[in-house]
Amino acid sequence: MLRQLFGRNKCFMRTTQLQFEVLSFIVLPQVQQSRNTFILKRRIPPALHKKGQAPKKLKARHFVYDLVEDTNSRKKENLELVLTDYVQGLGERGDKVSVRPNYGYHKLLLPGLAVYASPENIAKYGSEEERSKKPSRHSSHTAERTVNVLSRNILAVVMNKETPWKIEPWHIRASFRKAGFYVPEEAIELPQEPIEGPDLDLEMKEFTVTVTINNHETAKVRCRIHHWSTNLADRLPFVEDHWKIPADPLFPPSS
Repeated sequence: MLRQLFGRNKCFMRTTQLQFEVLSFIVLPQVQQSRNTFILKRRIPPALHKKGQAPKKLKARHFVYDLVEDTNSRKKENLELVLTDYVQGLGERGDKVSVRPNYGYHKLLLPGLAVYASPENIAKYGSEEERSKKPSRHSSHTAERTVNVLSRNILAVVMNKETPWKIEPWHIRASFRKAGFYVPEEAIELPQEPIEGPDLDLEMKEFTVTVTINNHETAKVRCRIHHWSTNLADRLPFVEDHWKIPADPLFPPSS
């Protein structure tokens, strides 16, 4: 009898050890916590109970809920940050900016280009002493972007085909206005050589003007001459997407 019990216990111990070894090789899935908040409202509110009495038992209809708000889809507020270095399109060191959370975290906070706009950080990076450590490279936070946009454009300067003309700054200003840019005449610098017409040899020829931004930055803008006539029969054929076609320079490049 004792020998049978001992044999059974020995078999049980071997089985338990084998199960433990098998379970040790099983990789359990990792479950991460998620912060989800749903605001619900009972579709049928329960009846009130009298004071001093036990509340009535809820029925199945009282456990039907309507979704009021899913906080995961709620628009997050902007991050208030203080720049620790110059960031193109945003500002200089010490400027306080408001950006979207995803952009502010991945593009500014992680690379070390900004810190949270706490009173201590505002006083630290916004002081004149801190700003003087890295002087401003641009006159404003949009100046560099403006230079890049203007430099990429090819401006169409439309001139009359019958009336004599000489290109002046106001012609370039009007061409900028047609392209959606407001540029004052005093900020436009023409080439030293005068450009006069009408002359069909100048058609689709390219020249460069210089635009000064905030009396600090300069942008080189390419311009192309197009002749236009009030008489339909004298008009030149329309050239679609003229900026995609290579053009010859109006003046030979200086050596």
